Amino acid sequence: MATQIEHAKNGVITPQMEYVAREEHFSPEQIRQWMASGDMIIPMNVNHMHIIPTGIGEDLLTKVNANIGASQKHPTVEGELEKLDVALKAGTHAVMDLSTGGDLTKIREALLAKTTRPLGTVPIYEYMTQKTGEFDIEEYLQILIRQAQQGVDYFTIHAGVLLEHLPLIRTRLTSVVSRGGAYIANWMHRHHKQNPLYTHFDRILEICHEYDVTISLGDALRPGSIHDATDDAQIAELIVLGKLAQRCRDANVQVMIEGPGHVPLHQIKENLDLKKQYCGKTPFYVLGPLVTDVAPGYDHITGAIGASLAAQYGTAMLCYITPREHLGLPDAKDVHEGVIAFRIAAHAGDLANGKQGQLEWCNELSKARFQFNWGKQLALSIDPPRARQLVDIYTDHDLSVPPCSMCGDFCSMAESQKLVSHGSKADEVSVPDEVDTVRIGRHQDTVKDVARKEREQAEARNKKQKTASEGLVTR
Repeated sequence: MATQIEHAKNGVITPQMEYVAREEHFSPEQIRQWMASGDMIIPMNVNHMHIIPTGIGEDLLTKVNANIGASQKHPTVEGELEKLDVALKAGTHAVMDLSTGGDLTKIREALLAKTTRPLGTVPIYEYMTQKTGEFDIEEYLQILIRQAQQGVDYFTIHAGVLLEHLPLIRTRLTSVVSRGGAYIANWMHRHHKQNPLYTHFDRILEICHEYDVTISLGDALRPGSIHDATDDAQIAELIVLGKLAQRCRDANVQVMIEGPGHVPLHQIKENLDLKKQYCGKTPFYVLGPLVTDVAPGYDHITGAIGASLAAQYGTAMLCYITPREHLGLPDAKDVHEGVIAFRIAAHAGDLANGKQGQLEWCNELSKARFQFNWGKQLALSIDPPRARQLVDIYTDHDLSVPPCSMCGDFCSMAESQKLVSHGSKADEVSVPDEVDTVRIGRHQDTVKDVARKEREQAEARNKKQKTASEGLVTR
């Protein structure tokens, strides 16, 4: 059976591509071309066809992934189904089951039956729960086959961390923070042998091709601290991931690449530039990135800050961070907060890039706000139940009329409406020339020129002041 990328290469537009085209407001042919080149993916196992086709790619709206999963302390199926339900209602576009406790097969089966979005796993987690000693590639491949037969849509495969990368982690503050990556790194260190997922990558490709499972190339050496961001180990693995991505495309297997991690603000663009240099437009799927290490309990915020920039610079999918990051496994409330925080980040990045519908969304909400149309304003908010909960008004107040919930009789928008209603008199006032020349909608280049001239004038003033002060010292 042909995979989605195979169909695209053969000139076939599948129903899944047509659906994504409608959702993303592109032509089906454009979607097909992006699929054929590997610039976008539609993770959808042939055994999991009841889900919503979800396009992931730099040119599309930025997507959000929610990680859930049972642990040894909390191993129930019911708990994970609750998290899944919360994540879907909050608007996640994809889900990963990272379970390491309980009956992993039953948990995965239940999640696959319930989810309406693509579901991914990290197969080595299942292997680690069964085997604590030697690594057997045949047993690992059997896990891949079983999960693919169940319907898992994408696998994280840590095939890019190599034996020759191990010396590069010695200068790190937090070494290897990927669970799967640490397991493989320790195995390579003990045996002084190459990563078996790398040496057997062609066999992994065969399994994924048979079931059209998308490969998510895991970044085992992602930085787990600001100190380690954009270091040699991270970049060395990234180069390998770019080459593995091409092998996936050559084998007609869909692929995306996972990214960091902990990255300070000033290095986020550099990270995206490096990804484009070594991996082209292969969809990039980043964890955060968190822009500081010092905010346990608030890492959904530190992550969303970095995610906004990552989205602006070309990330295709953001893996959410919850308030519980670094402290424990998230509960349902944490899942909700994480999804919403990262949907905000995705929207902010898409808005900056002028993507379809984002400015219109803002404008519609602002119009409703200015018109005191509370019902529409709340409905358009990214989290309507939360917005309704926080409206600070008397329950018997008519939401369709002023005053607003904060200012009462001193509402600025109520006052501003008087300006609008008396617009004819305001129009009689002439607009200053200097304002007229920088109207953004009419003179984009003029705005840039004005800003440039202001910088040049400021630099000239500083230079003049410096020269004058040096003259005083000389005298």
